[in-house]
This record gives sequence, structure tokens and C-alpha cells, in this order.
Amino acid sequence: MLVMVTVLVVILCACGKEKEIPGESSEERAESIGKEEEQQWEKGYDLPVDEKERKEAEADCKWMMEIIHDTFVHAEKGEASDVTLSEETILEMQDKLKETGEPVYSSLIYSSMGNYEKAEDYLKECAKGKSGSVIIYEIQFNGGIARRKYIFDGTDMYILSARGVWNREGIPRMEYISFTRIKEWKYTEKGWFGYEVCVPEPPEVTEIVDGSSLVRIKPMDEEYQEMSEKCVRFIGYKGNNLLCSDWDNGHMEELDYNGLYEYLYQMKYQGSFSSENYLDGIPPEEFESLIMEYLPVTAEQIREYAVIDEESGNYVWERLGCLNYIPNFFGTSVPEVTDIKENGDGTITLTVDALCDMVICNEAVITHELTVRFAEDGSFQYIGNLVLDNGIQEIPKYQYRVGSR
Repeated sequence: MLVMVTVLVVILCACGKEKEIPGESSEERAESIGKEEEQQWEKGYDLPVDEKERKEAEADCKWMMEIIHDTFVHAEKGEASDVTLSEETILEMQDKLKETGEPVYSSLIYSSMGNYEKAEDYLKECAKGKSGSVIIYEIQFNGGIARRKYIFDGTDMYILSARGVWNREGIPRMEYISFTRIKEWKYTEKGWFGYEVCVPEPPEVTEIVDGSSLVRIKPMDEEYQEMSEKCVRFIGYKGNNLLCSDWDNGHMEELDYNGLYEYLYQMKYQGSFSSENYLDGIPPEEFESLIMEYLPVTAEQIREYAVIDEESGNYVWERLGCLNYIPNFFGTSVPEVTDIKENGDGTITLTVDALCDMVICNEAVITHELTVRFAEDGSFQYIGNLVLDNGIQEIPKYQYRVGSR
């Protein structure tokens, strides 16, 4: 027993000594720790989370997830390990959570925030320098709940972020909680809350970390939302230049028809383009009929403007990759209709903003006017596009999918 006691004393003494820095007093250690915390606060990220705030965030996430539990459990989730819920299911969840009176939106494109007035009032008060806080919830594609508490102290704004997810048994669990200072923020007249949080920067990291976000506070006009869904959502600004170049029915030679085809396909059939069916290119009949359905162009013009494989006679199609596409922030932009004008010739002109929430955090990288003509059955054709205010000079030069211009 004497030997055992002696060994324990030695071990305990050794453990105590491992925590000490030779020659450093307890006061010096406390000062060192204080400097580390001060430096972390200056950096603005990975800030310490108050225990009361942590418990409150966990309780709130679980409370909201309990409300949508039955909807999630009975929803179609597919066979993939990463669950992605349908738009209908997500909207059903949002309707249930709106009954709590809390601001809530979803990850869906053009999502409208329920109970947005509470969030908007908070931001307007912050703009006046008044301190306060607001909690905004987001329903994500996998059915999880993101809870973001924005705290303004009269000078700086902080965000306490928490996310609850479902395990395989349909039981909610917390995935993370973090506390970060917001470097800069703005609330626009159109109702966008844009902000950039503090993130690790070089040389601490070797790659740029994107800390920007755009949150739609004020809901879109329903007519604008409908037109956005119908006419521009599936086209976008990546892989084709229909919305980011100047053209009309007399000048259509610069359009990238080989790149545009798959997006028109997705819009027409409301589904993914089955590229495995076109490994040898796209047969002329399919390619030309779909292009002519949406554009005022003839088959002869398409054969002149688009790229055809001489051996097979099919139109060339290639998947976007490192050899034919250089990633850029503009390509991630989302087109959003902001105005509708009826013309005297039976066409309508849509004013469209390219909304980008990555790095540049801009609600209108470019603004363009897209003219379309609707038929009585609801179908339509694109008639022309005009980028306003010299916007083409402000975005990356378009890279054609195949061939060059």
C-alpha cells in the first residue's frame, strides 16, 4: 500500500507539472489566456458561446423540429444517404412553423419569409443604432432547422448560429453551435439582408473562405415570383449566355445553342437532363425542335450557328468541366424578375436582376431586360435580351461550351 500511495503521489505531481510552463507564474498564465481570448475576439470567429445562449438555441431547434416531426417522418426521402425533401414537403413544414409567429423561410429558391415583419423591424432599428436581437429560422433541404440569432449591441452585430438535424431514427440532434461577429451588413430597399461574417484569412488558411450571405426578408411580389419560376429559374447564368448577352431576333448568332439545350430541356420537362442518353451527341430533330420551341430561329440558322459533329451529324454536347468552364462567382447568380412591362406588340419585357450571395454579396450584379411572347396555351418564346448600364463589361467574358466565337 505504501508503494501504491507513493506511485499515485508521483503521478499526480507529474500531471500537475505538465500543465505548467516552466518559469511562468499563475498570474502570467492568466494574462496569457486573456491575450488569447482578446485576439480571438479581434478575429471575430469561433467566439465563446454563453452557456445560457447555448441551451436556449438547443431548446429552440428541438422545439421547432418537434412541430414538423410528423411531416418529416412521413415524407418521401428517396434511397440516397443524403436526404433531400421535395418542395411541397418543405413548404408544408414552413406553413406549420409560421404558426409560431417566428420569422421562418426555406432554402428553396425565391423562398418568402413568413412573419418577416419582426426581422425587418429589427434591421430598421439597428440602422438607427438601436441595440436588440432577432431569431430567424431556415428550413433546409434535408429537413433540418437552422436557427440564427442576430445580436446588435449598438455598434457591432453578431450571429449565434445553430443547426438541428435528424438522425436515421427521425430523432433531432444538434449538429453545431457557433458565435461570430458580422464584419459588415446592409438592409436594402428591395428587402435583402446582406452581411459578411468574420472568417479565417490568409496566411491562417490557404484558400479564401466565403463569409457572405444574402437573406430575403421582404417577400417577392407573387407575380414576379411566378415569372421568375417560369421564365428564368432554369436558365440562369452558368453554362449558357441567353440572359447575359445582348441579342434579338435579328441577331442570334452569338447565342451558345450547344450549351443552352440542356437548360431548355430541364425547363420543358421539369427534370434533370439525361446526359447518358446523348454520349454521341444530340440528334438534329430533337435539338432543333426544342431550340425552335423557345427561340424565334429556323433549323437552317441553328445548323449555321451551333456546333455539329461532321461524322455523326449530331449536335455536340459536352458536360461542363475544367476544360470548358472556369468557375466564377457570377455563374452562381440567381435571376430574379423585379418588374414586368406589357408592350404594344403582344410581348412583355421582364426586368431581371442577377442576384449573387457569394463573396460579392450583390442583389444585382447585372440588370437586364428579357422580352418574351406568351401564347394562349401558356407556352412562350424568348424574343430578346438587353443587358443594361454597360453590365456586360462588369462580368467575366462568356466561355462557350464547345467551339469558340
